[in-house]
Amino acid sequence: MSCEKICAKALSALLGFCAAFGCCAVPAAAVPAAAAPAVVVPAAVTAAIADPARPPEQVARDAERRPGEVLAFAGIRRGDRVADFMSGGGYFTRLFSALVGDEGRVYAFLPEEQLENCAPAETAGTRAIAGNAHYHNVKVLKAPVNHFSAPEPLDLIWTSLDFHDLYDSFMGSANVPQVVGTLFKALKPGGVLVIVDHVAQPGSKVRDTESLHRIDPEVIIRTVTAAGFVLEAESNVLRNAADSHELAVFDPAIRGRTDQVVLKFRKPLRAAAQLQPLS
Repeated sequence: MSCEKICAKALSALLGFCAAFGCCAVPAAAVPAAAAPAVVVPAAVTAAIADPARPPEQVARDAERRPGEVLAFAGIRRGDRVADFMSGGGYFTRLFSALVGDEGRVYAFLPEEQLENCAPAETAGTRAIAGNAHYHNVKVLKAPVNHFSAPEPLDLIWTSLDFHDLYDSFMGSANVPQVVGTLFKALKPGGVLVIVDHVAQPGSKVRDTESLHRIDPEVIIRTVTAAGFVLEAESNVLRNAADSHELAVFDPAIRGRTDQVVLKFRKPLRAAAQLQPLS
């Protein structure tokens, strides 16, 4: 997800128990989808994906987003309290709703900066959920991005294709370490943060967040662990070695097949959030 206004302008110009304690376009056919080992998808995840209430346009994206594999990796369970941070069209929000069931709760968070600076269509999917009885266990939250919070401690926070947006102009005065600190605070001890995002060239840091909508995974890891999280695991299910990392993610030659990092972080069972300076 990203802000279409910013995208258009930029295109026109151009990521454990023990741990818990502690640039030419190429034809689309030339960029194949990433190969990944088989993943055992739980029956509850399969059932959530098969929910007939899902919008057809979102179902059509399943082949590229691989919800079965990534949700199996996340480990969401019935009864969990989950936040979809920067939920956009609500693709994963709807899946979370089915996964956590009547005993669970899903909080879909829309930053005020995104609502103010981006086309309404980008968040219409989430806003539509608010009035849909099928998603009675979902509550839509709105606040400045630096002040994210949830009404109750969370088991998991999820953010997909959004972390790079925190560095972009449409997010105004977003303070990324502060934002990550709010995520840490919102989770229960032992809670999980899953981040999915488009991969940028190694060593590029945040150079390409606005122009290509990509981010160096090392920046994610460094920023998140500085807030007190422990990096627990990484899934390669969305990796694509054929992606040169030189094209904007909306370029037809790579759209839907970008190299993406999937990172699982855990809040230690016994630790306080300590925001460390990033040098």
